[in-house]
Amino acid sequence: MPSPNDPPAALPLTLDLEDFKGDFSFDALFGSLVDELLPEFHGDDAAGVPPPPPPLLGAAPPVFPAVDELLGLFKHSCKELVDLRRQIDKRLQNLKKEVSTQDAKHRKTLGELEKGVDGLFDSFARLDSRISSVGQTAAKIGDHLQSAESQRETASQTIDLIKYLMEFNSTPGDLMELSPLFSDDSRVAEAASIAQKLRSFAEEDVGRHGVTPAVGSANASRGLEVAVANLQEYCNELENRLLSRFDTASQRRELSTMAECAKILSQFNRGTSAMQHYVATRPMFIDVEIMNTDIQVVLGDDGPQADSSSIAEGLSILYKEIADTVRKEATTIMAVFPSPNEVMSILVQRVLEQRVTAILDKLLIRPSLASLPPIEEGGLLHYLRVLSVAYDKTKELAKELQSIGCGDLDIEGLTESIYVSHKDEYTEFEHASLRQLYQSKMAELRAEAKQQSESTGSIGRAKGASLNTSPQQLISVTVVTEFVRWNEEAISRCTLLFSQPTTVAANVRSIFACLLDQVSQYLTVGLDGARESLNEAAAMRDRYVIGTSVSRRVAAAAASAAEAAAAAGESSFRSFMMAVQRCASSVAYLQQYFSNTISRLLLPVDGAHPSACEDMGSAVSVVESAAHKGLLQCIDTVMCEVERLLSSEQKATDYRSPDDGAAPDHRPTNACIRIVAYLSRVLEVAFSALEGLNKQSFLTELGNRMHKGLLNHWQKFTFSPSGGLRLKRDITEYGEFVRSFNAPSIDEKFELLGIMANVFIVAPESLASLFEGTPSIRKDALRFIQLRDDYKTAKIASMLNSIMSE
Repeated sequence: MPSPNDPPAALPLTLDLEDFKGDFSFDALFGSLVDELLPEFHGDDAAGVPPPPPPLLGAAPPVFPAVDELLGLFKHSCKELVDLRRQIDKRLQNLKKEVSTQDAKHRKTLGELEKGVDGLFDSFARLDSRISSVGQTAAKIGDHLQSAESQRETASQTIDLIKYLMEFNSTPGDLMELSPLFSDDSRVAEAASIAQKLRSFAEEDVGRHGVTPAVGSANASRGLEVAVANLQEYCNELENRLLSRFDTASQRRELSTMAECAKILSQFNRGTSAMQHYVATRPMFIDVEIMNTDIQVVLGDDGPQADSSSIAEGLSILYKEIADTVRKEATTIMAVFPSPNEVMSILVQRVLEQRVTAILDKLLIRPSLASLPPIEEGGLLHYLRVLSVAYDKTKELAKELQSIGCGDLDIEGLTESIYVSHKDEYTEFEHASLRQLYQSKMAELRAEAKQQSESTGSIGRAKGASLNTSPQQLISVTVVTEFVRWNEEAISRCTLLFSQPTTVAANVRSIFACLLDQVSQYLTVGLDGARESLNEAAAMRDRYVIGTSVSRRVAAAAASAAEAAAAAGESSFRSFMMAVQRCASSVAYLQQYFSNTISRLLLPVDGAHPSACEDMGSAVSVVESAAHKGLLQCIDTVMCEVERLLSSEQKATDYRSPDDGAAPDHRPTNACIRIVAYLSRVLEVAFSALEGLNKQSFLTELGNRMHKGLLNHWQKFTFSPSGGLRLKRDITEYGEFVRSFNAPSIDEKFELLGIMANVFIVAPESLASLFEGTPSIRKDALRFIQLRDDYKTAKIASMLNSIMSE
């Protein structure tokens, strides 16, 4: 306890344990201790306290006046805090003792509880085992009870069935004494089910005993046969009643009643008769007006002569109406029948086999190959186009019906079966159609040629034209293009009607072979016609060949006729070259068509493409053979005119002038000028008509013939030195012209001719040097030397002998 002498700050404090609970703050505790001693530090309350007086002069100011009081306060506070700690420690000791005592009691209680829980677990385990055993026993009892109930129900049903069977087994045809069940309209479904069960049992029993019946069962079998007959009669009557009710509901669009009847009818033959009855009673199958309207929609006002585009449009309209009708029926079928897919299968099959087939039978009237329809009425092509259009539209209809629903029906196979007879004979009809088109075109061209020939009369012959040149003989690329167009259309039909690559390839190859035959025959006939004009021109030349001892008047007439024959030959030459050019264009067009269209259809099948290439090569070879013969005749025609010009224009004085001492004439001879002019004019068309190897071969052959002809021609003359110079000038002129042939071998021959002409120019003693420089000309040069006008006088023969001996 504090003494009375203690300072005021040492008075007892009011510290309590509650001050240290909750949110304890040392700053707050400290503030509560010093507030009374240091009021100037007491927040807002210190604001009204006057400041301390200033210190006196000479007196030392106090450092901290309340320090002693604060020290005493702090010491007393520490003492109280120590006392509080002791109190707390004492309480803690007491609490520990109490906790220890309670913990011991708790542990003892837990041990006792654990023993009790273990006992409970054992009891629960025994109880669960007992419950499981009881449950299994109860389940077995339930199964036995359920089996007994099922057997009881079965026995009850069997008793009822036997009772019903005995009713049906009474008198044949007597159905008047049957139970009310079989005449109650409200229990039709139950009656139908029972009747079906009875009939199945009776039929099975009759079938089992019908082969080798035992003695004891003979009467029973006969009795069941009566039941079978009565049951069949009853089922038929019931089925008819249901169908009648179904039809009445169908007319009133009472879908619920229709569905009820369909469900009951499904017990008879799995509902097949009901499904077929429903489909057969659709208006599209029984209304004659609808069937007559179908063909009118397809053919229109034109009837059987309607073109394929009109028929395609009509089929699109009709097939759309059919698809819409089937789509509406599908809605009803889905709502009514328990097996809608089976009904849709029957409906779609009936649509294709009856309605579509009826249309196609009137549309696809197969013509006779023995008596083809006139081309003016469309010919066989009309039938094929209608077949293609009908097949395409029917396939589209089949896809549309399949999207609507057709159950398990093989609609693609059914569609193919409709056209199988037409497809079997398709290739034969396609070939016959192509032949008919070709024959019609050829007849048209011959008619045009005849008409043109009659209109022109003799005008063409007066102008020197060929007698038989006609549009039919002058090949037209347009005509070949038309052939290809026919074939392309046939190929498109073939790929539409057939899908198997092997079948497609076989048909495509045979159809393409028709085109090859047509093009080959047309081009060959055209080339032969052009060749005939060459033959006629040659006959005209031969007709006016005369001897030398004729009068001047006869010679003049013959010369005039020869000029006309030459003009005819030049005209026929141009005509044939035009034919060759058009022939080459036609073959190129044919090859392009083969590459772009035919090849891709043949390549998937082994051997088909090479075989077609061989076929095309054979066809082109026939055309090339005819063209080759004609080109040789063209060369003959040109060379005949060259020889005529040489014969008529070449004078002996051209190469041996009487006045040989005069200045030499460096101009080509008149014959050379005429020949080069003729060749330039006539070969202009050859240069444009021929290409590639054909052009090279033709010009090379012509160059060789010219070289040989000129050599033979010049051997008829005698040459003076000035004549030799003029001959060399002619050779140079010929050489410059043949250089346009782009044939190196021909250029070389004419260069050697130019060198060989030097045998007429050089002095006799210099002839040996010519042979040394160009020994290849020795053989021809020795013949030409003999044509020198001084051959005998200069004794060149002996000189040549000495040269040859060396």
